[in-house]
Amino acid sequence: MAPHFANGIPTRLLMWQRVREYAVPPSMIETATARRAVGDWAGACAAARIDVDLDLRAVRDRHGTELANRLRADLRRLAPDLLRWHMPRIAPDGRLRPGLTLSLARYGTPGGPSPQLVVRTPPAWADAGQRMALALWEGPHAHPHAHPHPHPDRRFRLDLHRHLWDSARSGELARRCGTGEPPSGRGPFPERWAAEAESLLRAEGRPARGAFTVRLGARSHAVFALVAPDDGHAPTVRSLREALPPHEAAALPVLPEAAVRALPDLELLRAGLIAPERLHPLVAEALAPYGSASVVRPVSEPGDPHRVECRGEIHRIALRDGVLTAVDHDPDQLRREALLVALGGPPLPCLRAIDTVHRDPEALPAVRERLRHGDVAGALAVVEGLLGPGAVLRDGPLREELRAAADRRVDHGLFRSGLVPVHPASGTALAAANSSGAGHPQAGHRPRLDRRTPSVLRHKRSSRTRPRTGLIS
Repeated sequence: MAPHFANGIPTRLLMWQRVREYAVPPSMIETATARRAVGDWAGACAAARIDVDLDLRAVRDRHGTELANRLRADLRRLAPDLLRWHMPRIAPDGRLRPGLTLSLARYGTPGGPSPQLVVRTPPAWADAGQRMALALWEGPHAHPHAHPHPHPDRRFRLDLHRHLWDSARSGELARRCGTGEPPSGRGPFPERWAAEAESLLRAEGRPARGAFTVRLGARSHAVFALVAPDDGHAPTVRSLREALPPHEAAALPVLPEAAVRALPDLELLRAGLIAPERLHPLVAEALAPYGSASVVRPVSEPGDPHRVECRGEIHRIALRDGVLTAVDHDPDQLRREALLVALGGPPLPCLRAIDTVHRDPEALPAVRERLRHGDVAGALAVVEGLLGPGAVLRDGPLREELRAAADRRVDHGLFRSGLVPVHPASGTALAAANSSGAGHPQAGHRPRLDRRTPSVLRHKRSSRTRPRTGLIS
């Protein structure tokens, strides 16, 4: 039985519910899985909207055959759609955490500098399509010129949690995510932290017993210690009795976010907010015994055409020949009525309903969510299913959303090509323009809005004088 929320469903779970609905569509999973099954790891990455910024031949020349073979084996086991499923995300929209370099595998000795297989997310202003990039990080001096944070993040890392991207180890998910613990956990911290901390300390080349830090909130960190009487006893996690100086605490290993936070899929299952069959297949297989909560599904409406009261009768609006039309009106009558509307006359209720669907349809939130998560094909499929493939979009919120998505894709293309290494409206860009004489030398100048201005900044600037909450969610 699903738990009852006294104050409604938590906002965080509602966000993850939308993420699981739109961020990794079934078509992506099916295509990526099919290509991975035949050994086409590059094709699987392309299906999951992951760019590949590495060359195996160049890696072999620089680091030797052994490392290149290990890297190739990891790429063949990589499930890029599963990686996208488990990537860190930010509220409130659930988009990928921007400007992140996340380690997937390390190929050197523990604790020392080593090449790492990493995945990168673009900065927020260039996150159109929610694309990611796969690369090999080869040291602190080998930085891509455009990425804001090229160094692997200490907090967000998956090299110690391969089951979140490695198809051969996805079955470890149930054991690693704390399915044996009650939803609220026991004690001051989850039991699985001890094993995770031990794995972290060994990966960092440190003694198997020692101190580590955990990020508990936006501005909250805590230092814990992994202790045991001897090697024959299982280690336990304890809080330090004395606070460490800030510089000593900052030098300690950080427990990865994947070990600290609860798995959202398990929380959704326990809350009855998602059915196991709606999960990623590899996740559903691992969590199948834990999806016992009943899921409340909305009642699906029959696929009848829209019905409109028009001139005292109930008329139908449906797709005919690839266009949404009023099927209970004669084509000649519709042409005459359209001419009268063009001359300023009142439109028929059927034509008014069709115009509303073109400009601001009920399915606009679903289209918007798909565009936010980069599923352009899915968004267009919804539009075509609603208006027909032969429809011509009219001015309104729907057309503005599609146009804004196209503009954002241009921004991402500029970022990928290295033509815009920094935010187009940042202080660095303005300083460069001012030094060349093309900008405005006065301090505090606000850049002019144009096509290259990120859509997020355009919405922020325009909302100061005229709120447009109907277009932004």
